[in-house]
Amino acid sequence: MKKYISTLALAAVAWMNTSCEDYLSEQMITGVSAGSFYTTAAGFESAVNATYSETKFFYGPERGFSMTVFGTDVHTNGADGSHKMLNLYDGGLNPAQSFVRDTWRDFYRGINQANATINRSQNIPGLSEQHKNLRLAEVRFLRALYYFNLVRFYGDIHLTLEETQGVEITANRTPAAQVYSEAIIPDLQFAIANLPNSQSDYGRATKPAAEFLLAKVYMTRAYQSYGQGNADAQEADRLMSSVINNYNFSLLADITALWDINNQRNAEIIWSIQNNKAQVDERIDGQGHRGHLYFLMEYDVLPGMARDTENGRPWKRFRPTPFHLGLWNRAIDSRYDKTYKHAWISNNAGNIPRWTAQDAAAGHIPSNLVGERKFVVGDTAVFIPGPGKDAEWTAERKARTRYLVITDDVYDERWYPTLNKWIDPTRPNRQHEMGQRDHPLMRLADAYLIRAEARIMLGNTTGAAEDINVIRRRAAWPGMESQMEITPAQATLDFLLDERGRELDGEGHRWFDLVRTKKLVERVRLHNVEAGPNIQEFHILRPIPLEQIDRTDGGYPQNCGYPGANC
Repeated sequence: MKKYISTLALAAVAWMNTSCEDYLSEQMITGVSAGSFYTTAAGFESAVNATYSETKFFYGPERGFSMTVFGTDVHTNGADGSHKMLNLYDGGLNPAQSFVRDTWRDFYRGINQANATINRSQNIPGLSEQHKNLRLAEVRFLRALYYFNLVRFYGDIHLTLEETQGVEITANRTPAAQVYSEAIIPDLQFAIANLPNSQSDYGRATKPAAEFLLAKVYMTRAYQSYGQGNADAQEADRLMSSVINNYNFSLLADITALWDINNQRNAEIIWSIQNNKAQVDERIDGQGHRGHLYFLMEYDVLPGMARDTENGRPWKRFRPTPFHLGLWNRAIDSRYDKTYKHAWISNNAGNIPRWTAQDAAAGHIPSNLVGERKFVVGDTAVFIPGPGKDAEWTAERKARTRYLVITDDVYDERWYPTLNKWIDPTRPNRQHEMGQRDHPLMRLADAYLIRAEARIMLGNTTGAAEDINVIRRRAAWPGMESQMEITPAQATLDFLLDERGRELDGEGHRWFDLVRTKKLVERVRLHNVEAGPNIQEFHILRPIPLEQIDRTDGGYPQNCGYPGANC
């Protein structure tokens, strides 16, 4: 990798507040050399905090969602946005694609910040060895996360554990196996050995978060030819068992509470990326969480509706595939009803439709209603029955109904079922893009499902079914718990992936899940009409950014299948 980002440049934008809750309080550091900056305990703390910053550019903004939600079996593209190539797998997904470039660039920037912090941590006055190791464990946790994302997206990559200073125009292409064995796994083992079970600054890395991440690392490597198969799966099982059994995490009784914006720090969250409302409202934090923008249909042009903060600003990026909508049995499973929006309440008197003479002539209304408004502000204006309910709405019934009913026969890129997990009605105005939600990267339900996946690989389908049933019983409507349970014979990898689609819908795991289990191409071809015709086997990796190739002396090898590859 050409090392054109200096440590001083990174230090110049270090996040200075030692509390992770407020680490977006920025202070410019100018006129200070990198060497002197890292020689004080306060400078070291700021360097550690700066290492967290790259999480903010991926988890919550459009780029992170686009790289992990698009191009899967459960989501396809909506009407708007400039990055549909990540769903379509067409010629636009190439080495010049900006999200592919920026993901590479930002994670390496975070890695360089981590390397600098680690390399310069010796002989700092006033810094105890115990506290230093705690903070270095945080940094190594983050470096492992950044390398894990890079190796999952790009395969063999540049590996360095040393700080970059100045400009360097050479780079290596280290096999993924070596990145795991020399960087990711040792970093997380160090983190587990030195991190506490919890931290007073909510959002800092912890021991269970490191165990969770290492379990997912082992589970990912287990499928690879260079991995250790069952041995890796056994480690994933062991580590997730520790997360599940050895701390105070618990599943919330009702999944609705999990997505309550006033309940973000709850017993199910193992580790989340933090946002601060005051800072996103005042635009001090230029990122914030923007998930509230991307999954919404274009409700604000429909009869009786106008855009408002409660319903959100609809950017129409991601819409569920028909396959995804068919995953829920709504008679027994509450998750669709609790995480998708069904009704929009009229907030705009200026565009409420009126009954017409044609309505009366067709027998839909009595003639005395001709010219009357169909509803008033505060009534239902738009309703989506959703999967399993559309057949109840005949054309005749819809014509007699006061409000607009959108059924699956008219779903398109503008109007479709809307995931409401990320809705943020606390934004200061209806146009504000930055939201205050945290991004729960690790939660207990995922721990159960990863352990179930490990147990499926190990042939322990009884244990896998038990884990899956823990999640399914929580998801059941009251009294339907037994109907939601599966048998060991049903605990297959495909069922597990379906269950992950139901439980972790829209949370930024799906592309990784399908690549990890070697199901991406198969499932996209089966279930994503827009992506299926174009996806090829080489799409399990993203292209190496053109910027990296151009800035490396002698070039940098491209991933097979993409322009410039020599395969």
